[in-house]
Amino acid sequence: LPWQAALGCRAAQVLMQYCILANHYWFLVEAVYLYKLLIGAVFSEKNYYRLYLYLGWGTPVVFVVPWMAAKYLKENADQGGGAGLCVPLPCLPSQINLLIFMRILKVILAKLRANQKGYADYKLRLAKATLTLIPLFGIHEVVFIFATDEQTTGILRYVKVFFTLFLNSFQGFLVAVLYCFANKEVKSEMKKKWQLWKLDH
Repeated sequence: LPWQAALGCRAAQVLMQYCILANHYWFLVEAVYLYKLLIGAVFSEKNYYRLYLYLGWGTPVVFVVPWMAAKYLKENADQGGGAGLCVPLPCLPSQINLLIFMRILKVILAKLRANQKGYADYKLRLAKATLTLIPLFGIHEVVFIFATDEQTTGILRYVKVFFTLFLNSFQGFLVAVLYCFANKEVKSEMKKKWQLWKLDH
């Protein structure tokens, strides 16, 4: 039925907007968590996990529900219009992430400079840390935050779409490789498990 198809389309659109915002707020959770590990407690140990969940999954609801209501009212007023009504850009988490990113880089630089004798290649290590944190915190989003789809045309639009899709699609994989599979402790544990498995079989 046509009304069921329209309802399905609207539900898919709402879900898509929620997922986009949730992605940005989970970037923020990752940044706050790493900041907490490197610099000090942001939240007390007792309740930080629950706050992270609220921030990552709950905050997008605060934006999506009013957008959904405004879109519904506009469509009724325009009798089918309102297609151009957009969810507010996730500027806030991106801007906070940029500030945390700069603060963390400052701490990493200070630690590397303090241990210059131990790390002769500290500039290379800083560059590696910077490149690792960019997709982890979603800093690439800040580059295109003011270049909306309506403003970008031609090659710039293709560049924006490529970088946004590529980095967003592979962010989880990149985090898993860098912070899990490339981690010495994780590799050591996997090696132990593999050796135990070989002994058993």
